[in-house]
Amino acid sequence: MIARRGESNAGASDGTSVAADDAVLVDGSRIAVLGGGPAGSFFAYFLLDMAARVDVRLELDIYEPRTFAQPGPTGCNMCGGIVSETLVQNLAADGVFLSGEVIQRGIDSYMLHTDVGSVRISTPHAEARIGAVHRGGGPRDVTEPRWESFDGHLLARALGVGANLIGSRVEEVGLVDGRPSIRVHGQEPRRYDLAVVATGVNTSLLKALEGLGIGYRRPSLTKTLIREYHVGAEAIRTSLGTSMHVFLLNIPRLEFAALIPKGDYVTMCLLGEEIDNALGDAFATSKEVRAVMPPGWEPEARSCQCIPHINVRGVEKPYADRVVFIGDSGVTRLYKDGIGAAYRTAKAAARTALFEGVSEAAFGRYFMPVCRSIRGDNRIGEVAFRLTRLAQRLRILRRAILAITIEEQVRGRRPRLSSILWDMFSGSAPYGDIFTRMVHPALLWRGLLAMPGALVGRTASTLHERSTGG
Repeated sequence: MIARRGESNAGASDGTSVAADDAVLVDGSRIAVLGGGPAGSFFAYFLLDMAARVDVRLELDIYEPRTFAQPGPTGCNMCGGIVSETLVQNLAADGVFLSGEVIQRGIDSYMLHTDVGSVRISTPHAEARIGAVHRGGGPRDVTEPRWESFDGHLLARALGVGANLIGSRVEEVGLVDGRPSIRVHGQEPRRYDLAVVATGVNTSLLKALEGLGIGYRRPSLTKTLIREYHVGAEAIRTSLGTSMHVFLLNIPRLEFAALIPKGDYVTMCLLGEEIDNALGDAFATSKEVRAVMPPGWEPEARSCQCIPHINVRGVEKPYADRVVFIGDSGVTRLYKDGIGAAYRTAKAAARTALFEGVSEAAFGRYFMPVCRSIRGDNRIGEVAFRLTRLAQRLRILRRAILAITIEEQVRGRRPRLSSILWDMFSGSAPYGDIFTRMVHPALLWRGLLAMPGALVGRTASTLHERSTGG
């Protein structure tokens, strides 16, 4: 489906598209990418890289009004900022390496905290391959950034292979003679052969796209709360260390909570029902959190905060003729590794557009299977998270989980539960794989054996004392 050089129409000088009527990309075809975050940058990088390899020259514009090097909301992409080991490996295989200026801190372990004790869960392969990153220039009180924005790094890679950056906000998206039309403030509309929507979900543009009559309906959303605290690199080293701290607490409406060390800052991430400041304050002032944060830390002294929406159920049809939705605006993973899902959907969309065409039929046949796989795995993930919520509410289960995990980490038993918790926290494995391991007979048997001790209150604290020499 690739049209080689010389097979396209003469290059148009009036900003109109030049692709053939059978909806394939040819020399001189024009592509608009709405959003310069990970999904948009991944798509641009992969499409232009693959096009160069098959000798097809494309014109690709990335519409992104934010400056990711700018601290605070201006450059922020509203995300906790964890890059999974799976994504790090995939990026390296594609020639995209994340330097120490991008990775703020290598996460070599997770600390699981409950009201009945804590346990350290080491990376399964003893490598610090999970990275904590700043998506933008950092919190609003940053004066001299000492790091490179993750999103800015990816955008630079896309520009490096030939993408053009249009730093204006899109005001109107339309269809003219079946082809996408994009207009920014003060300029005439530009027509394209393909529009790639990679805006995320915290934008009013998606509502406008529903009105195009292409069958698109926005994804189902929930909220997350993200706070940044400046505590200093030395205080982080002596308190949180190189671990991501995850909390399994029975706080009403709280489903997941974590503290992530990044350079001089600690990022607090919460998921739950009807997220608000009251829930954030209830978590931040809990004794479990105070025990982890440095002495003298004040929960009120936050550097930055946002309560963004996140996609919890992808759209049914993230594509149409000459339009495709990738990343959060289409289909993403439930709660974890959204950047990894952006990578997968962007790469699939780029491959489809270049080698199979940009028609609705082409995207349905070659792009949609990747989205369908993610959505199917998310349904299994919903069951896995229900089990996690059950453990939050039942102290006996929290005691059993802690006892089993410490047995595995201290006594060298096969890390069945530890690996499950690692993959749940990091998003490094499909939920289907995680759930299969959850119901493995050997793990269920360990759970039964741990129940008598959990019933009488002999929690893992005794084992924890042994593991720490207490």
